[in-house]
Amino acid sequence: MSDAAQKPPSSLAIYLRLLSYVKPYVGLFMISIVGFAIFSSTQPMLGYMLKFFVDGLSNPDASLFAEVPWLSEVPWLANLRLLQAVPMLIVLIAIWQGIGSFLGNYFLARVSLGLVHDLRVALFNNLLILPNSYFDKHNSGHLISRITFNVTMVTGAATDAIKVVIREGMTVIFLFATLLWMNWKLTLVMVAILPVIGLMVSSSSRKFRKQSKKIQVAMGDVTHVASETIQGYRVVRSFGGEAYEQRRFLDSSLSNNDKQLRMTKTAAVYTPMLQMVIFTAMAVLMFLVLLMRGDASAGDLIAYITLAGMLPKPIRQLSEVSSTVQKGVAGAESIFEQLDEPVEVDTGSIERERVEGRLDVSNLSFRYPGCEQNVLDNISFSVESGQMVALVGRSGSGKSTLAGLIPRFYPHVEGRVLLDGVDVQDYRLRNLRRHIALVTQQVTLFNDTIANNIAYGDLSGAPLADIRRAAEAAYADEFISRMPDGYQTLVGENGVLLSGGQRQRLAIARALLKNSPLLILDEATSALDTESERHIQGALDEVMKGRTTLVIAHRLSTIEKADLILVMDQGHIVERGTHSELLALNGYYARLHARDFVEADDVSVGPNT
Repeated sequence: MSDAAQKPPSSLAIYLRLLSYVKPYVGLFMISIVGFAIFSSTQPMLGYMLKFFVDGLSNPDASLFAEVPWLSEVPWLANLRLLQAVPMLIVLIAIWQGIGSFLGNYFLARVSLGLVHDLRVALFNNLLILPNSYFDKHNSGHLISRITFNVTMVTGAATDAIKVVIREGMTVIFLFATLLWMNWKLTLVMVAILPVIGLMVSSSSRKFRKQSKKIQVAMGDVTHVASETIQGYRVVRSFGGEAYEQRRFLDSSLSNNDKQLRMTKTAAVYTPMLQMVIFTAMAVLMFLVLLMRGDASAGDLIAYITLAGMLPKPIRQLSEVSSTVQKGVAGAESIFEQLDEPVEVDTGSIERERVEGRLDVSNLSFRYPGCEQNVLDNISFSVESGQMVALVGRSGSGKSTLAGLIPRFYPHVEGRVLLDGVDVQDYRLRNLRRHIALVTQQVTLFNDTIANNIAYGDLSGAPLADIRRAAEAAYADEFISRMPDGYQTLVGENGVLLSGGQRQRLAIARALLKNSPLLILDEATSALDTESERHIQGALDEVMKGRTTLVIAHRLSTIEKADLILVMDQGHIVERGTHSELLALNGYYARLHARDFVEADDVSVGPNT
């Protein structure tokens, strides 16, 4: 990859890309610009009113438009005296300013909220189509922080920054135009300081962006620690981890606090330096006004000085907006990094309404992205439709990885995985996964009703009678019926209100309701007590009929019924055959069975807990 390709995008490029999300709201955006233009135009008007006020002190009966011949010829304007005109104009200018302020603020808020909503939705929807490897490399705390905190920083760049740039920028333009009209020679003196201001803004912008990136990472750490502690609060309390988690959260919070203070320190040093430059220019300007006053009236001079004195505030606000913009740019950069991530590969084109479930794996090798060593090495086996194959072996032997390649959670490069004679990579992803039901040891439930957790995703809207039949087959109906609201009972976050066995039975019921021709059970009965497992094993025996089943299990009762047992070790199939055949070999499986399965069987007949 070339250096140009590796070079990060500039702040301007990121900001322009961010503003491209404003396109759907361009009409509202234009109304807000008109509103801010109206508001900004009133600033020099109010300053210029001092000329009429000071001139009116010496001659309140003077005509307002005496110096404008073509207006003084209009009868009612010719009779308009400074005594009546100045108060009346101030009120009219205030009304005009209020109209502009409302149009600018309200419609820009609608634009910015729409923009942030669109970004947040795009970010979340993008998470749903990213490959598994992305979640392996990024912890959930940072991903959540990106959707919440980073998008909030973008809000500042999309609202406050744009508002300040438009409103204060137009104010500076209107003030400069008025000053040039009143005395262009003196005004050019003020223009001389603009390069100095530009240099200061450019220098500070780089610091603000760098510090904003560090703040994002630190905030992600805070969210990550808090999320882990909340999700694992039972482990924290069981093992006395409160003090450790307190220290961990304190360290991450202090780190975030320190980086926030560095950002504030940069702004605190930068703002007075900029003010010093601006007011030095003002001092020179006032000296020149006193020196070159000529025949200008007192009202002209006071109006000019007042208008010139109004310039530092919008210029300072324009310079300070750099920190807000850079925070937004840093937030947008991390958002766009995720949005630019390659999505889950789906080059398949084949869709089938139903498959028989015949599975053929040939010469399959696989390594995880970024790893040098194969997790699976030259795996080959075949399973006929309706057969059951069991994968056994020590932890880390590649069993779950092999099961995960069938629904294409990771793309394989070497070898083939065929479902009904078609490579799984040739199926459309959604169609492929529709034919596969997966139950893992780590059950995921949502903070919803029991019925909605069983009939989840593509199954939503299933009749309650079908949901009940699946629950009965999974031996879940007996505990569901005892709950206060039955199938409408809320299970809490990740099923926290249920026992481990109850959660596992709901997951099995979900797989049964899906009624897919290919069933993958990855330690699906590990969390069940003996009584529950006996009932579920009977249900699984029924549901496996006419359905290809891939089982990863340590329980003897499951393993011995398999049509084919594959014994895996370090990514290889070291033995294969039926339960009786493998015991007769008196090899790896026999030793594994004697050590692990018999122990598990002894535990299974112990007292229930």
